[in-house]
Amino acid sequence: MLDTSLKEQLKSLFADLNSQYVFDIKVSGQHESRSELLELLGDVVSCSPKLSSQINDGNGLEFILLKDGQNTGVKFRGIPNGHEFTSLLLAVLNSDGKGKNIPDDFILSRVKALKGPIHLTTYVSLTCTNCPDIVQALNIMAISNPEISHEMVDGAINQEEVDALKLQGVPAVFADGKLIHVGRGDFAELLVKLEEKYGSDTKSTDSEIKNYDVVVVGGGPAGCSAAIYSARKGLKVALLAERIGGQVKETVGIENLISVSKTTGEELSANLKMHMQDYSIDLLEHRKVEKVEKVEENNKLIHVSGGERFITSALIIATGASWRKLNIPGESQYIGKGVAFCPHCDGPFYKGKHVAVIGGGNSGIEAAIDLAGICSRVTVFEFMEELKADTVLQNKAKSLPNVEIILNTQTTEVLGNEKVTGLKVKDRATDEERVLDLDGIFVQIGLAPNSSVFKDLVNTNRFGEIEVDGHCRTNVSGVYAAGDVTTVPYKQIIISMGEGAKASLSAFEDRIRGNVWNIID
Repeated sequence: MLDTSLKEQLKSLFADLNSQYVFDIKVSGQHESRSELLELLGDVVSCSPKLSSQINDGNGLEFILLKDGQNTGVKFRGIPNGHEFTSLLLAVLNSDGKGKNIPDDFILSRVKALKGPIHLTTYVSLTCTNCPDIVQALNIMAISNPEISHEMVDGAINQEEVDALKLQGVPAVFADGKLIHVGRGDFAELLVKLEEKYGSDTKSTDSEIKNYDVVVVGGGPAGCSAAIYSARKGLKVALLAERIGGQVKETVGIENLISVSKTTGEELSANLKMHMQDYSIDLLEHRKVEKVEKVEENNKLIHVSGGERFITSALIIATGASWRKLNIPGESQYIGKGVAFCPHCDGPFYKGKHVAVIGGGNSGIEAAIDLAGICSRVTVFEFMEELKADTVLQNKAKSLPNVEIILNTQTTEVLGNEKVTGLKVKDRATDEERVLDLDGIFVQIGLAPNSSVFKDLVNTNRFGEIEVDGHCRTNVSGVYAAGDVTTVPYKQIIISMGEGAKASLSAFEDRIRGNVWNIID
């Protein structure tokens, strides 16, 4: 299953393992995927004398990871290939303390403080690009806290289970049988949800206030650019982010980053992190900012989930944007049960079915094109009288026989019975309402700025975008903003990178000149 080149890479990857690891397999002799699982794990085991496997009869198909004979708390119910192959490798490396994605000591102290026992289950699709982030985060929590266990469940292999739960979106995380998360997420978000649900044995707080010349909030292209430019000026810099890459990490294909003809969001995010590691930047991932307040001497005090506090004279806000919701009746109720935001992740759930795509911009039409290869029928609804997508995308969508495009239409309600059954829409020209029977709804209506935590600090417009001038200054002295969270037009990676650099240079210039301002009323 694994080619010779990949096996050589795995041998190098596992060369320094300290402990002995066993894949403890339970699989039915009649399971149709038995040989595939055994071949995959056999190939992995062959790459290190520290790895082995043991096979037992079972009713389904699963295996747990043992470290020196002890259960790590990590289980896979499925075959971790595709995007989840990395999750398998990292489960071993993280158990050995060698994974590059292991959080810092402060975050781990919060994980270890969670009250147990906690049993977590994540349903995934092997084509989902967001699922590995969730699986890997929860595996780390299981490895770090003996009171936590986590199992990855491949929805395709365990289809009856998925159908019984009426799941139509992944990743879907259950905590002791209760659904707590659906869709894209990150370590910080999951940790906060578990702290709220189960509590902590001890309050993981850090009384020390950490002082920096520049604090950048946000790990996307704008934030990374700002951090690098600030570090190059010799300043003490911290970057606080829920994850490096931000929204970009979800992008499957990037072909408009000048001088890089083609890349992916995953690759670009990794390269951003690697570039920052060339400088003396404190990269503090899995941080969620809760509040920012102005304090004496024009400083800003930043409060982070878990009790950490940071103080700086120059704050650069680069928190980007998130998928915008319809905010109509039924939408929130059926997220993960027919309402989805990522066609790449959730599209396979709708094979041979009828789905709607809401939004006629580039993301909406690209989604329709992708889904047309999976679904029997795709209906696109656009609010305006014409599509906003690039002409080349419009032409492609219109050439597909199972894609229907309906303009000048408002979506008013998501209908369902435990899962989505239809969508109520209104013709904006005639006000006539009708119900369209369908199986799924993909919302693709753009992005909403992640600015809510800063709304009491800086001015925002009616869309929630932070107002900035041509130098990325806000209305508050010493506070700058860059990228998709701001009023700067055209939400593009290359523009965000430039804006991040500009914000950093403005902050440096104001620092050396001692500038204080109040530019926006």
